[in-house]
Amino acid sequence: MNDLTTDPDLTLAERAALALRHDILTGKRAPGERLGVVELSQSLGMGSTPVREGLSRLVAQGLVVAIGRRGFRVSDTSREDLADLTLLRRVIEGEALRRSLARGGDDWEAGIVAALHRLKAFVRREGLQAPEGHPDYDTLHKAFHLALIAACDSPRLLAGAADLYDQAYRYRRLMMPELKDPEHFIRVHENLAEVALARDVARAEKLLGNHLETTLAYVYAQTG
Repeated sequence: MNDLTTDPDLTLAERAALALRHDILTGKRAPGERLGVVELSQSLGMGSTPVREGLSRLVAQGLVVAIGRRGFRVSDTSREDLADLTLLRRVIEGEALRRSLARGGDDWEAGIVAALHRLKAFVRREGLQAPEGHPDYDTLHKAFHLALIAACDSPRLLAGAADLYDQAYRYRRLMMPELKDPEHFIRVHENLAEVALARDVARAEKLLGNHLETTLAYVYAQTG
């Protein structure tokens, strides 16, 4: 986990949310696991109020479910949930991408090129040793996807896309631990950058949509 959880500028609730978010995304907290406020307060070394507030933040992000008086639990995983999540990602990221292609300037283009370069350099350097869960890989991959839509001029679209990325990442982290074909991975992201920089809206939307669907296809390949 990064050092954000010890940032003195963060509130206790923000620290609690970051710590629990990390545990959920990395699989340390399993889908469906009960999250007891008292136990979490003890393990995190803080009172129950910031822990409850932190959990409520994760409810809003779709990573935790409130279960009435019984408290909280980690959100379950299922094919149906991932399919619904993928549909929503296509809607939100597709709209954000269209807006970015229409509005993006030199800084946006430079951001895409830089994010792609960093992602490619890392994957080529690490190869099959760059699995889901590697902190650098996770950071660089998310940064590239957000760079594509950075010029959408909508903080809510960007925040929604970031939250949905994290929810999808949890599936990949739990069920797709290996990067099976690094060069194919690189080509896919090069193509996404190319069509975005060319302002080819139709191709960009199609490529992005197909790319988002791959998580569902890979994770639940055996169930059709």
